[in-house]
Amino acid sequence: MDAPRAAGAGPEARERIVTAAVALLAYGGRAALTTRAVAAGAAVAGHDFMSYLRRSDCNLDPPRLEQQDSTPGRTTSLRHASIATVTPGCAIAVMGKVPRAGRSKTRLGAIIGAHAAAALSGAFLRDTTDNVALAAREAPILGYVAYAPAGEEQELRSYMAPGTELLLADGAGPMPDGVDGFGRSLFGAVRDLLAAGHDSACVLNSDGPTLPTAFLVRTAALLAEPGDRAVLGPAEDGGYYVLGLKRPHACLFRDIAWSTAGVADATRARAACLGLDLVELPPWYDVDDVASLGRLSAALADPVHPGFASPATRACLDRLGLAATLPRPPAACS
Repeated sequence: MDAPRAAGAGPEARERIVTAAVALLAYGGRAALTTRAVAAGAAVAGHDFMSYLRRSDCNLDPPRLEQQDSTPGRTTSLRHASIATVTPGCAIAVMGKVPRAGRSKTRLGAIIGAHAAAALSGAFLRDTTDNVALAAREAPILGYVAYAPAGEEQELRSYMAPGTELLLADGAGPMPDGVDGFGRSLFGAVRDLLAAGHDSACVLNSDGPTLPTAFLVRTAALLAEPGDRAVLGPAEDGGYYVLGLKRPHACLFRDIAWSTAGVADATRARAACLGLDLVELPPWYDVDDVASLGRLSAALADPVHPGFASPATRACLDRLGLAATLPRPPAACS
């Protein structure tokens, strides 16, 4: 972004320019930016470069450029891509990994078997990325899979909807203080997507393959409105299925007890401390035990259920022969 274009942008756009430029310098790969160029952009936008780097909400170390990955045949991820290849809009990154028996859906695996649980995990990922692609027909959304570890890109693509991009989100590199565990991958994904030039960035789990597409479209619409805000999709188990941001607020990922029933409440509290507008979507359920799998199976057997059709998950359940053995949710009172 050259100085004349930055100078002609509004305050919120200038802030995004500086945020993107600083994060790209700190964490990016081949982006054609230099310290001098970013310092000039920061000056145009009314910021002092080094003080911006050390701003408490960013808590970034001074810039460190990474080397380009030139391994023959290796799939290049966004973290190593040029900013010129990215289109503005709402990026939705599905948190995913290659399904492995004993590594994927371990709570379910203890009951239905590790290989069956891994097969379901792959089906969930395919349906979730297909759902994002469907939402992109109605809103300016770009779909990603935020994955780890590096080196599994080609295999992972077989579980992704066509047109979905990859984002390495292994939590490596400098992180703000207190951003630990799974929070490193979540914050890193949001930070890198915003740094790449997207107007907003969301992290989405793949544990609820029937999530209504309208929830994703609504998320993008809320984030496209003027002003800073977060969008939270609470899960019924106390976590969240999606979190969308317009700026990389590290506080929302700091000192969180991940994979517990207090994640959503802790995120609400962090947003309140920041004075950040937090808009909530309707709750939805994750599928991570036999009871919720039975609920999912019953929903997919209902031709008028309100969620995404989830064809890959439906086919996987049929192939595994699980539907007849799963508990059914209690009938609703009339």
